[in-house]
Amino acid sequence: MTINVKTGQANGTDCPLPLENVDLIGQVIEWVRGRGKVVIVTHDNPDPDSIAAAVALRHLLVIKTGQTAVLTYGGVIGRSENRNMVQQLEIPMIPISELELKQFQVVCMVDTQPDTGNNSWPASLPVHFVIDHHRSKSDLSHVCWVDIRENYGASATILYEYLTSQGVVINTRLATCLYYAIKSETQDLGREWSKADRDAYLKLLPLANNRILFKIIHPQVSAAYFSAFRRAIDSARIYDSALVFNLHHIDNPDLVAELSDFLLRYKGVNYVLGMGWFAGTQILSMRSLDPDAKLGLVIQEMVSGLGTAGGHGMVAGGQIRTMKIEQKAQDELEEILTRRMLKALDMNAQSGRPLVPAHD
Repeated sequence: MTINVKTGQANGTDCPLPLENVDLIGQVIEWVRGRGKVVIVTHDNPDPDSIAAAVALRHLLVIKTGQTAVLTYGGVIGRSENRNMVQQLEIPMIPISELELKQFQVVCMVDTQPDTGNNSWPASLPVHFVIDHHRSKSDLSHVCWVDIRENYGASATILYEYLTSQGVVINTRLATCLYYAIKSETQDLGREWSKADRDAYLKLLPLANNRILFKIIHPQVSAAYFSAFRRAIDSARIYDSALVFNLHHIDNPDLVAELSDFLLRYKGVNYVLGMGWFAGTQILSMRSLDPDAKLGLVIQEMVSGLGTAGGHGMVAGGQIRTMKIEQKAQDELEEILTRRMLKALDMNAQSGRPLVPAHD
């Protein structure tokens, strides 16, 4: 766990010196109070955890300081469940391309960090507060406040603890938002959860709206959704206990992670690498059944010199920018990443076999 108060320059204003016997979020609230416009940045193509953390921080600040923050994101909210979440819970999220970024005096990041490659906040602009549960990959000494808890399964859990520590009442809509985030991020406490996640999950459950949860979890989808499943299955190749699939061109970047989870169910497979091309970027996703897989480190080794990546032990993702869509470029990248993955996982498979053999 990393909970730091930094000192230095932030948007032309000195970060305050740490105060003894005062919790970090209390210091943040006092610094933010009356300072000006606030923006909360999620990662690109935000998932439920990133969205819920942003919503909770916005609620905390408006209750404690009276300031309403703008929630922003890059990319798209692609997965049907995530779009349902935003719609059903009436979450106001604005694409970062529609904002004048220099108007904000307070910049917060949730479930992401500066210089990670998975958010669209310009590196030239300051960031004052970072909340995340992923390991830091860069120097964050320029950030006033950093709260990174690698042992937590969800950023939403950190925000739940902020709210309770500050005595802020959690209404039904916010409880539903936080509960669904922890539920999805930890796979119902089955993947990379901590005691803090479990406590938050159990306390939020009776406060959540079950009807809204059902609508979020069971969206109707188009034919293109099922077509993506077919492409994933047709392209999937198995190397030892690892499976690799390539969706090629996709309209929804979240499909890569969703199908990685889906294909991890194949008997005998312990690792999945999925990829797909979206708007000039190759989206990568890795999953494992092994709690000691250290996929965050594995995928960083795989994309070294090509792109950016990060994650936890059993879940990881990455991006390769300005990637060509041509079939040859896609095949070459798949070959490189597969070779690097097998080396990192110490597997000796020379060639992959199809997941589903071709019909005669």
